[in-house]
Amino acid sequence: MPEVICTTVYQFPELSEAAKKKARSWYRELGPHDYWWDAVYEDFERVCEILGVSLKTTPVRLMGGGTRAKPCIWFSGFWSQGDGAAFEGFLSHAKGATWSIRDYAPQDTTLHGIADRVQAIQRRNFYQLAAEVSHRGRYCHEYTMSIDVTRESPRGQPPTDDAEEIVIEALRDLARWLYRQLEAEYDHLTSDEVIEEGIIINEYTFTEAGRRFG
Repeated sequence: MPEVICTTVYQFPELSEAAKKKARSWYRELGPHDYWWDAVYEDFERVCEILGVSLKTTPVRLMGGGTRAKPCIWFSGFWSQGDGAAFEGFLSHAKGATWSIRDYAPQDTTLHGIADRVQAIQRRNFYQLAAEVSHRGRYCHEYTMSIDVTRESPRGQPPTDDAEEIVIEALRDLARWLYRQLEAEYDHLTSDEVIEEGIIINEYTFTEAGRRFG
């Protein structure tokens, strides 16, 4: 014989602190929305453009049947020792990069330092340095990037002795910077404040103990 069971449900603000914690844990397990990193990638693409890094791209098929060019950027995170970010691209001299990056990101001393180091070594090499960055292996962090530094000198002059080390470390620092931006964005999206906002906007209801209802 059918039974009617009545359950009292609550909006998030009506829950006890213990129940709120349980509700937040449930919502957090859903994870951030798909492609939550898009804004970070867009920022990184602009930073690369300023610093003289032309990112390689790969074609991605669209649902409508066409394709679009996706920048070669990857990351894994954020809990394992081997997590990190990597990219593929070409570095060449970017005139005015040290000033442009300060205009774009006035408070970001890490980016300022990267631009300054690259500019200084370019100057010692008459602005002829170039580099190709490729990703190797199935892992994803700055040391999975293979970086080949050359000097495009019409007289065949080799790079200065310190050029390769400085350029490689600057590009790896750029990958480290990207990873920190991604981690910060993820931490923000999974913070209690943002989690609670998502629960309330979606009008989810819960039992008194904080279990999702419905």
